[in-house]
Amino acid sequence: MQSRHYGVWPQNLPYSLPSVASSVYENLTSSSKNSPSSIAIKFYGKGLTYSDLYKEVKLIAGYLSAFANVRQNDRVALYMQNSPQFIIAYYAILAANAVVVPVNPMCKSAELAHIFQDSQSKAIVFGQELYNEIESANLNIKERQLLAVTYSDYIGENANIDIPTSVKAKGTNPPCPTWSNALEMNFSAPNHNRKPEDWCIIPYSSGTTGQPKGCLHTHKSANATIHAYPLWVGVKNGSQVLATLPLCHVTGMQHSMNLPILTGSTIHLMARWNPQVAAEIIEKERIQHWRSITTTMIDFLSLENIEKYDLSSLEAIGGGGAQMPESVAERMEKLLGLDYIEAYGLTETMAPIHINPINSPRKQCLGIPIFDVDTRIIEPQHLEELGPNQIGEIVVNAPQVFAGYWQNEDATADAFISIDGKDFFRTGDIGYYDKDGYFYFVDRLKRMINVSGLKVWPAEVEAILHSHPAILEACVVGDSDPRTGERVRAVVVLNDKEKKLSKDSFIEWCGKNMAHYKVPKSLEIRTNLPRGSAGKVLWKDL
Repeated sequence: MQSRHYGVWPQNLPYSLPSVASSVYENLTSSSKNSPSSIAIKFYGKGLTYSDLYKEVKLIAGYLSAFANVRQNDRVALYMQNSPQFIIAYYAILAANAVVVPVNPMCKSAELAHIFQDSQSKAIVFGQELYNEIESANLNIKERQLLAVTYSDYIGENANIDIPTSVKAKGTNPPCPTWSNALEMNFSAPNHNRKPEDWCIIPYSSGTTGQPKGCLHTHKSANATIHAYPLWVGVKNGSQVLATLPLCHVTGMQHSMNLPILTGSTIHLMARWNPQVAAEIIEKERIQHWRSITTTMIDFLSLENIEKYDLSSLEAIGGGGAQMPESVAERMEKLLGLDYIEAYGLTETMAPIHINPINSPRKQCLGIPIFDVDTRIIEPQHLEELGPNQIGEIVVNAPQVFAGYWQNEDATADAFISIDGKDFFRTGDIGYYDKDGYFYFVDRLKRMINVSGLKVWPAEVEAILHSHPAILEACVVGDSDPRTGERVRAVVVLNDKEKKLSKDSFIEWCGKNMAHYKVPKSLEIRTNLPRGSAGKVLWKDL
């Protein structure tokens, strides 16, 4: 394994971690024994102890097994917003020896139908507000294998906080069993018998090319990240963790749910992003750790009177998914006295394979490979390995790499390459590493714009545009051009202080700051950029 990054390796951390010999579910059983009276989840004013969490997980596991007829390795879809029921159902599915299939609650019926049918899920636990989508999806599922959740069952009576309308809504009694019914049935959970190599979870990729593909993870690959995370980012037992990322995506799932449960920490859970509520929770609950994304940090730092909140309890903030603009990172450092710790991971790697060293972070950098991760750069066509500062495709061999795409042998075969006798996953991301072993993202392989045979990486141009004094956000895409093949188009959001930006002045500025062939030939000004639930810009929509 390449070791040039060991020069900046965090002190007192080993280079390698032993494989975890238990299942993900057993992380909860351990914390419930060690910290039964500690608060596991706090949701808009109401707390749930580890003892209560474990008890309800066992009851829902019993329901799934005895009533919904869920058996070993059956897939169960989880289709709801961030809520205590999401966490309970997640661990209940694992307790029942089944496999979690998380579905983004923003998915509509056609998207839901694809994931449900492709994964061959046997049951679905869902938020009551999504019942119409389930009905429209024609899932051909028995009534007893539907379980409806009402979020308001788990909120405090006097939360004294802004609670989203969808969370406050009372039950609508869809024609199927409800969460309360399942708990009242008081079924016993089956014997848990999962080993590290057994199936655990099938999250679906974002589907940038065609329909989303299921990424099959074992308990071993999921646990590799769960157990590495707290050591690297410094989450100690009993920490206070703010959860704002969607739990249906791997970063939120691993950092903001599975990591706190492993360490017996408290998850302060938000169903919807609200910067003021986040600031209030950080101040009141003395939050120590928060994993976010660029857009939420921009919102947070733009909050009126943000300086009035006591945010001094924060010990670490980080994120991934998109590079943090340097100006935003500097504002955060000035306000909080903290570096924004960027990381890099994919659905196929169950969140991070790279994180910046806490004591030596770099801006707009993917970080260095963490425990047992071997990352290389290859030339994407001829597949030869490249050296420092040479741009190519990022490939990785690591314990958290998935077992393959669900029931798609061809896609799995295409996704791996053998180097030095080891299988490396081809990420489809273009990047490079420097002499110190820090990795940097250039762009997605499929996003490349070809201008008269010259490669233009949109992310590189976007990074330059973010330094323009009038631009808050930018996305660069390619348009067809009869002469050059493709040409560059910039879609931007202006700063609040800026009212106008002329095309001529914009192109003139670009010409002074980048090579001629990279200069956008057209400018489009919008009030916002389209984003998915994970905060990534939906560049295909542009």
